[in-house]
Amino acid sequence: MPEGDTLFRTAAGLRPHLVGRTITAARARVPGPRVERVIGAAVTAVEAQGKNLLVRLDNGLELRTHLRLHGSWHRYRPGEPWRRPAGRAVLVLEVPDTVAVCFDAPVVELLETRTEPLHAPLAGLGPDATADAFDRSEALRRLRDPRRAGLTVAEALLDQRALAGVGNVYKSEVLFVERVDPFARVDDLDDAAVERVVDRARALLLANRSSVARVTTGPAGDGPPRALDPAAGRARGGNLWVYGRAGRPCRRCGAIVRARRHGELPRTTYWCPRCQAPGPRAEEERT
Repeated sequence: MPEGDTLFRTAAGLRPHLVGRTITAARARVPGPRVERVIGAAVTAVEAQGKNLLVRLDNGLELRTHLRLHGSWHRYRPGEPWRRPAGRAVLVLEVPDTVAVCFDAPVVELLETRTEPLHAPLAGLGPDATADAFDRSEALRRLRDPRRAGLTVAEALLDQRALAGVGNVYKSEVLFVERVDPFARVDDLDDAAVERVVDRARALLLANRSSVARVTTGPAGDGPPRALDPAAGRARGGNLWVYGRAGRPCRRCGAIVRARRHGELPRTTYWCPRCQAPGPRAEEERT
């Protein structure tokens, strides 16, 4: 599941092969963007913003993709067989010596860079927890915005307008590590708890920016250092505290991990009922 760390690695992997190169061919499967307008332009930057990947060009245009649940970017040599069917490619960019292919992304958009401050999906993003320059105070302010006071903290963490880069995996892992009830309302949490959640989200995302095997049970998650096992990391829940482990014992206390879909756009939250015992109001609302 692509989250902020995945997008950071994707941008870092594409950057050396695209930046400074001229696009010789471009095509898109989705209707709308006239991607032929990028042919002949040079790539000036490849950046991740939250869960968006931006390819900026020297002709004032940029391509934006959002991977959602199933999208991914691949890089190939010219003539190299693709690892996924061509019919799943939604955007293909060719430069000398490299073919960059985006598969299965539901969002492919071409826009003018100068309009980015007015572009709602980008202009509305909160501080990016994976970025080197992270505005912690602004992230805290946005989470404390009165419009989010009645949300559960699990829902608030997924709001990219508050804190960009956190997805369903990190939401569950962060709240577990900090022993925060995911169904507590934001206005039930004191400032110290909100600060801990933000700081832990950033620590875990930074720890996984360069690791294909996502690990939250290591030092950044207050667990003992563990040797990275790429095979286990790819297996659902292999190197995680609670995500994907419903019905199994909590790694910390042995209680049975639970899961529930909730929120306006239902997403599954995993939690330990003992380590993350709810406060009175959360328990009352939950029942």
